[in-house]
Amino acid sequence: MSRQIITSAKAPAAIGPYSQAVRAGNTVYFSGQIPLDPATGDIVGVGDIEAQARRAFDNLKAVAEEAGGSLDQIVRLGLYLTDLGEFAKVNAVMQDYFKAPFPARSTIEVAGLPKAANFEVDAVMVLDQA
Repeated sequence: MSRQIITSAKAPAAIGPYSQAVRAGNTVYFSGQIPLDPATGDIVGVGDIEAQARRAFDNLKAVAEEAGGSLDQIVRLGLYLTDLGEFAKVNAVMQDYFKAPFPARSTIEVAGLPKAANFEVDAVMVLDQA
């Protein structure tokens, strides 16, 4: 099976040896998105988990659109927070981006994230077959 690398200029460039996303067949696997401003590469919302979640979901949306899909086609999300005490705030933001039926999801508290972010999201999307 061939792989198609997905790259969006509306999301931050990869900061390591990986792709923003990879399409295999009709499935798209997203690398983690942290709250980086695509124009500057700087973290947004330092100390504000809601602003960080919004930026990360906006980045995820940009890559999904570049792959020919939308957030509605995401079937699985992985959420990573440095403080699970902020979980309710992230849940509230997520409802602005996703509607029922919601994707499957895992939420994990981590000791640290790249660039000292407080939030990261990764995903799997299944595109409609042409």
